[in-house]
Amino acid sequence: MKKTLLVFLLIFSHIFYAQSDCATAMAVCGNSDISYTPNGYGNTLENMGGCLSDEKYSVWYTFTIATAGTLTFEIIPNDQVKDDYDFSVYGPNKTCANRGTPLRGSFSSKKGNTGLNMTTTVLCDPASGDKWAKYIDVLPGETYYLCVNNWSESANGFRLAWGGTSSLSSPFSDPNVQPHPFNPPGQPAANPQDPREVIICSNPASFDFSSLSAGIINGNPNFNVTYHTSQNDALTSNNPITVPQTVTTTGIYYYSISYTDPTNPNNPINKCKQTGKFKFKDGKIKATNVTLTMCNNNNAGTATYDLSTADIIADPTATKKFYYTLYDLNNGINEITNIYQFVSAEGKIYAKVTSPFGCSDIAEITLKFYGQVIATDADIRACFIESNPSTGLFNLTNAAVTSPTATTTKRYFPSLTDAKDGTNEILTPKTYIAPTGVVYVRVTDNRGCYVIVKINLTVIAPVTSSVLVDKIICIEDTTTLDAGPGFKSYEWSTGATTQSIQNVGVGTYWVKLKTGECVATQKVTVYPSEQPVVTNIDVTNTTLTVNVIGGTPDYQYSLDKIIWQPSNVFNNIARGTYKVYVKDAYDCEPIAVTVVVPNLINLITPNGDGVNDVVDYSAIADKQNLVLTIFDRYGTKIHQGDKTNGYKWDGKIAGKNIPTGTYWYTVTWNENDKKNTPFKFSGWIVVKNRE
Repeated sequence: MKKTLLVFLLIFSHIFYAQSDCATAMAVCGNSDISYTPNGYGNTLENMGGCLSDEKYSVWYTFTIATAGTLTFEIIPNDQVKDDYDFSVYGPNKTCANRGTPLRGSFSSKKGNTGLNMTTTVLCDPASGDKWAKYIDVLPGETYYLCVNNWSESANGFRLAWGGTSSLSSPFSDPNVQPHPFNPPGQPAANPQDPREVIICSNPASFDFSSLSAGIINGNPNFNVTYHTSQNDALTSNNPITVPQTVTTTGIYYYSISYTDPTNPNNPINKCKQTGKFKFKDGKIKATNVTLTMCNNNNAGTATYDLSTADIIADPTATKKFYYTLYDLNNGINEITNIYQFVSAEGKIYAKVTSPFGCSDIAEITLKFYGQVIATDADIRACFIESNPSTGLFNLTNAAVTSPTATTTKRYFPSLTDAKDGTNEILTPKTYIAPTGVVYVRVTDNRGCYVIVKINLTVIAPVTSSVLVDKIICIEDTTTLDAGPGFKSYEWSTGATTQSIQNVGVGTYWVKLKTGECVATQKVTVYPSEQPVVTNIDVTNTTLTVNVIGGTPDYQYSLDKIIWQPSNVFNNIARGTYKVYVKDAYDCEPIAVTVVVPNLINLITPNGDGVNDVVDYSAIADKQNLVLTIFDRYGTKIHQGDKTNGYKWDGKIAGKNIPTGTYWYTVTWNENDKKNTPFKFSGWIVVKNRE
């Protein structure tokens, strides 16, 4: 029956299924399995020769031996029941034009597997044979042709598995030719048996297949990749995809890796192909527009946003880039880099989200502020602290900066900078001592937003009486102390709670004056008036002069406490003892000084007759510091009478008489009173010596 159908099938295959000829034989590279589905006899109907006849659905292969040994193979039809596959092997080192009779072959009519094995001795298995031929002993460098022919002309392909001890040449197994592993395109499918998946960002999509080449080749020199829509095309390098084309997720695509020996363009391994398949998977991503809300702290008009928290895509492997405008995003300029602390007013920015496979989308991020924290400036007042009246004790928590129902926390700071930075916090706000001034409150709500307001501090200065002043009175007198009206309460050191206190003697007093809730303690002193002091008394003949200091002028003088005169000079004073009284402007009890006006001696006759022979003041020798001094008319001191000479003068100098004449003298002493009042008595004396 094979002979009967030959002519018809040859024509049919040539017209509709032209596939492979010896001249275009596909290279077999290495001992990898081969899968193919022949669908014609190629461009030329070739006679297989020997025990075989013409081609039907055939495919031609060429291979080169790498290592010596035995060569076997097994052709396994995909349909074991219906398909009848034949084969023929030519070589070694023949050309298609002079390939001659097959070295091995099988034309058996049986269905099922066929090939070379190690048991049969048949070189060309006839139509009645068992489909197997003898193995071949091969040597390195030998090249062979293999034709696999589907006599059944079905649409079912086959798989070819190599055997024996030899190995086939391949650029894909020589590390000197291929130093790096090839990388299949795409990602493994969920089912490992399915083709790998290349991500596209839309379905359908225009795809440039050449964009996969560099990744597949992985830096291996002299290799090339072509892309096809069928496995047969991938194996034969037919119908390569050379320009971008529209792809979908339903089709399967194939790639073919080939080698070109740079030193030998005719090297058989240049025909080697390593193929694989892949499909496309829709990897488009969808970014979600979001709103970020943050605190407009202290109503600054800006907030600090962490853009990384924007939930614009669920895929954690996606990368995000942020831009101020869509124009910036589309042109890749002015990228926002400080994404964790992005300071901005309310508005919109844009994010470009990109998957690991290069798919991207754009999200709009709206930047909003939380509602403003409500707080206002406040004023509080505090009474002065008596030990430091410029300061007050403040309870800052009493300042009404928020409503009583506000759910906020408050922290207190001495300066605006501290409040912003959170430094130098006032940790005892209920007992804060400060002068008049300002403190700042950082008011924070349950979202962490804050506003800073100020508390104006006012120290209430002490309010004292302007009419209550120190007084001076006579020590024996009393007076009234009056704090004046206008105070809420009075508390005197005497225990009195009235505005004034009476019958107050010399001393120091205080009164606590309450104004509002503040109490000021005011001291007041009642001083005794300073009494005048008699500094000295001069007596000259009948005149007595009283010299006074201290006290408060004007002074009044008296010799009897009845008649008072403003003059300190008393005239026509007779010899004797007196009391001089002096008082000052306060009219207090006068001071009294006893004055002795001694008997004045104006003439002595030092002639030894016992009468007026000497000047003698020994009668007042009980006075302190008593001294008698004699001067000549020129003011020269010529004698001093004191304790050593009995307070006397005999009118001589150094025992010699002095000339008759008028001399001057003074008598000074300190009175025996509390003040040791100094006295000076002066006058003149005539000394008359006998010539």
